Amino acid sequence: MAEISLALAASHAPGLTGWFDKAPEAERRVVRKAYDAIHEAVVASRTDVLLVIGNDHVANAKVSDYADFTFGLAPQHSGPDEWFKPWLRVDDYTLPGAPETARTLYEALGDSPLNLRGETGNLRFDDNLSVPTAMADLTATGVAVIPVLQNCTVPPVPDERACYSFGEALGEAIRTRLPAGLRVGLLGSGGLSHEPGGPRYLEIDEKFDRWWLDLLEADDHPRVLAEATFDRMEQAGSGGTAELLSWIVVMGAIGPRPCTSLGYVAVEQWRCGVGAVQWHLS
Repeated sequence: MAEISLALAASHAPGLTGWFDKAPEAERRVVRKAYDAIHEAVVASRTDVLLVIGNDHVANAKVSDYADFTFGLAPQHSGPDEWFKPWLRVDDYTLPGAPETARTLYEALGDSPLNLRGETGNLRFDDNLSVPTAMADLTATGVAVIPVLQNCTVPPVPDERACYSFGEALGEAIRTRLPAGLRVGLLGSGGLSHEPGGPRYLEIDEKFDRWWLDLLEADDHPRVLAEATFDRMEQAGSGGTAELLSWIVVMGAIGPRPCTSLGYVAVEQWRCGVGAVQWHLS
């Protein structure tokens, strides 16, 4: 029986790499400390494989044929995609994949009511994988990565309950279908409040962000599902805030666990509320 060794979530705003120096030094320190903690947690947990669950920004499929979740089955994952390089400003990277583990999980979830897809080629990665890779220096950890890209944009979007149920099934597959002794980490990548390209592009809903982080620390999953709905996320920033559904996938996989905020900042120049959390599994 494999073990879930780690559960984290963090923002992946492109401003963290493309415009990092536009923020005051105090805010930069908070973010550095949070992502340093993520790096250290990956290493200390002796994680073998890290699932990075993050939204696809309509880069890997047509809207007329759009999966709810896409598993990256490639033997390695390289990025960032050329189109996104000018505004991400991160070095090219290649992360080892875990194709056998990825395929086992993908096939184990084949009965899901959601539209799942497995891709054997290199996916087009923007900030979803590139920002956590750069900020947490994932290449230096040596951990194998399985990207799981989800639909947070194209209607009908799997809502908070569908994502939580998907997480429950994913957690069950990790524990029962993977080899004994394998240590599997989870990282939800995305959020917090932002509205990319919309009328509130320059606004951050700090009140929502702090409410969300407090809600997670309260460790009340039924309340999260009742109150932190997809519609509520959209109210805090349409087309962006719902990236927090990746955090809900992680929550479903691990079940109710104590959660600690690793820090939060609202920097207008980054166009996004930025925060991170870690769930304690023992």
